[in-house]
Amino acid sequence: MTTATARTAKAFKGVGMEGPIASWYAKNTASALPEFHALAARVASEVDRGDWVLEVAPGPGYLAVELARLGLRVSAVDISRAFVRITADNAGKSGVAVDVRQGDVSAMPFEAERFDFVVCRAAFKNFSRPVEALQEIRRVLRPKGHALIIDMRREASNSEIAAEVAKMRLGRMDALITRGALRSLRRRAYTAADFVRMIGKAGFSASHIAPSPIGFDIRLTK
Repeated sequence: MTTATARTAKAFKGVGMEGPIASWYAKNTASALPEFHALAARVASEVDRGDWVLEVAPGPGYLAVELARLGLRVSAVDISRAFVRITADNAGKSGVAVDVRQGDVSAMPFEAERFDFVVCRAAFKNFSRPVEALQEIRRVLRPKGHALIIDMRREASNSEIAAEVAKMRLGRMDALITRGALRSLRRRAYTAADFVRMIGKAGFSASHIAPSPIGFDIRLTK
């Protein structure tokens, strides 16, 4: 489902996650491994062993790797070539198989109705074509399949962001950089009303939006 627009337009907002930026992000995100383990267990509880799960924008691939460890068949797609390489390396080091591909979420390199579950964590606000991204997620889901999007909400306050970063137990400088990055990313984030509008255009049969400390958990059913 590759279109001329998807091929030529920039697929992401902001600076690309390549080279040293990708390496820095991978190092700092490793501090959230317990969160990835908990999220993987949550996803695994909603599908059957051996089902196909797609992670959209996996970054370093910590969640994708943990999902594979739990006996799921896992694919991942990321616009960043560095993250594709890092995810493949992390899967290899962990002894699990993750089918990771480079591509745009708005025109994913997967056939229709392939996946039982799609998960996207902390990336949706960076997609330059969010409605098209939702439509693609719906396209690759099997009938009655589910998706989970976890991301920031625009209304998150500076104090809420600071409290969330404190949970990461980063060094002083990395914590300062992370707080600044999240405050900057907040400008790209959406409100609940934004998501309701976009989900309506994407054609999902059901949705539920639940608040989290600085974001939303958005559940979708094809």
